[in-house]
Amino acid sequence: MASPLTPSTRPFVDFRNVWLAYNDELAARNQFAVEDISLQVHEGEFIAIVGPSGCGKSTFMKLATGLRMPSCGSIHIDNAPVTGPLKISGMSFQAPSLLPWRSTVDNVLLPLEIVEPHRSQFKKRHAEYRERACKLLRTVGLGGYEDKLPHQLSGGMQQRASICRALIHEPKMLLLDEPFGALDAFTREELWCTLRDLWSAQKFNVILVTHDLRESVFLADTVYVMSRSPGRFVVKRNIALPRPRDLEVTYTAAFTDIVHELRGHIGAIRTTGKTGAANVAVAQ
Repeated sequence: MASPLTPSTRPFVDFRNVWLAYNDELAARNQFAVEDISLQVHEGEFIAIVGPSGCGKSTFMKLATGLRMPSCGSIHIDNAPVTGPLKISGMSFQAPSLLPWRSTVDNVLLPLEIVEPHRSQFKKRHAEYRERACKLLRTVGLGGYEDKLPHQLSGGMQQRASICRALIHEPKMLLLDEPFGALDAFTREELWCTLRDLWSAQKFNVILVTHDLRESVFLADTVYVMSRSPGRFVVKRNIALPRPRDLEVTYTAAFTDIVHELRGHIGAIRTTGKTGAANVAVAQ
């Protein structure tokens, strides 16, 4: 028998046989949004989740942030059971959702105003927190834009500010739900590199949900493919491309082979709803 997991050996993100139905009536009819999700992610790992629209990717994110509790199964993150919204995570979405009346730096500071223990110290440590925000903005190329309002920023700049806002309280885990989907291809690739550099420097965990297969292969250590609803992981693809990765890697045969392989898996799911395997297939 395998020895029990201890805090030192437990994965940072640990889903065990997780099922979710959005209400009791759906559960009684066995209508689940996701089913039998098991996933173990090591500390500092960057994973991406891809799959057809409506497969349950965003539902998985709600489970990972504690915004939804599973109907059955268990979720542990950072060695603790998830029982409600996590304070150790930051989130960024496709729409930056910056408050239009607040400056860039004040938008970035928002989590420190509302999340403890920072909230109770915000006034006393305001100068320190503002410098932290300004430093983070400079890191992503927004130095000099601290006092601009959102409408004075481009879409890419707004998304950079949104990522800074998600990181300002120094979370252990960053969750990204289609963060670059609304941007043009050139800006999107710039932000891939921005995210790569932030993650390389700080080594927080990242869960990225995306429809962009190139994005997933460029950024992630591991890519998971979800089936059609009810969503479950059907392919785990380890990305062995060496780091650090520059955009030039996206033009190599090794990179495009992985993208085509993932596209084939998703194409099979879209046309048949099946992958031909009962358990998660691990591709190397």
